[in-house]
Amino acid sequence: MSLRDEGEPAFKAPPLSCDCHFHVFGPAARYPYGSDLRYPPPLAPLADYLALSRRLGFERFVFVQPSAYGRDNACMLDAMREVGPQCRGIVDVDENAPDAGLARLHAAGVRGVRVNVSPVKPPAAGFAATLLPRIERLHARCAELGWQLDFLTPGWLTSELMPALKKLTCDFTVAHMGMFLAKDGVEQPGFQQLLDLLRHGDGHCWIKLTGVYRMSVAAEFADAAPLARALIEAAPGRIIWGSDYPHLSFADQVGSVELFNLFGQWAPDAAMRRKILVDNPQQLFKF
Repeated sequence: MSLRDEGEPAFKAPPLSCDCHFHVFGPAARYPYGSDLRYPPPLAPLADYLALSRRLGFERFVFVQPSAYGRDNACMLDAMREVGPQCRGIVDVDENAPDAGLARLHAAGVRGVRVNVSPVKPPAAGFAATLLPRIERLHARCAELGWQLDFLTPGWLTSELMPALKKLTCDFTVAHMGMFLAKDGVEQPGFQQLLDLLRHGDGHCWIKLTGVYRMSVAAEFADAAPLARALIEAAPGRIIWGSDYPHLSFADQVGSVELFNLFGQWAPDAAMRRKILVDNPQQLFKF
């Protein structure tokens, strides 16, 4: 959906607002894709994203490494260099990457590592256990660097990883509201576990209000509103928002302005919007 088709933002993001989850894609000849493609990658250059973010009022940015590039973070790092100190990055790296390489990434503004599993992966017995060595190793390294872990996992896997998440002592984010299907409602056991972790954990769990189209099937994503509002109510100081631009395989179905306006409905109070868009990201990403 092009910018001119998207309509107008229903409100302006307050000064120093941060888009906490989006991707950029450069020319394939310069930035080759990895071998395990989940979707046909679009051309989504930094200039297009910044034009959109200016319309919405964003002044701070958290780039997230897309799966299409595997562990080659070059496209994102080049974009971060262009944007400068008002951005941060979440990379995908091998858990045993050399210290010197992580130090270079830190100097470039990187502050976290993804644990990224395809949102459409079907339930698989024993799969969660195979992720634990990577999670444990990355956790130790993030603790040393002052970084965070960033989880994107289908809802069934979010549930199965809950015991591991409860043990983490560094900050971690859970993207796409844990990817629990909106049609199953707030009372579904996995989502209740997530709310419990937010309420009674020791403050390390942060939730991204992102990717609603991945867990909602209702018109205008109406079935996701109760989940979003329950998360905001459970831990208003640990909720962040991201556009998830350029929406990848959903790009012809949804636009960033629409998603921004939807967030405005979930958080109609201006003070709460400021907390989620400005104060919380400032604390988490240390702007």
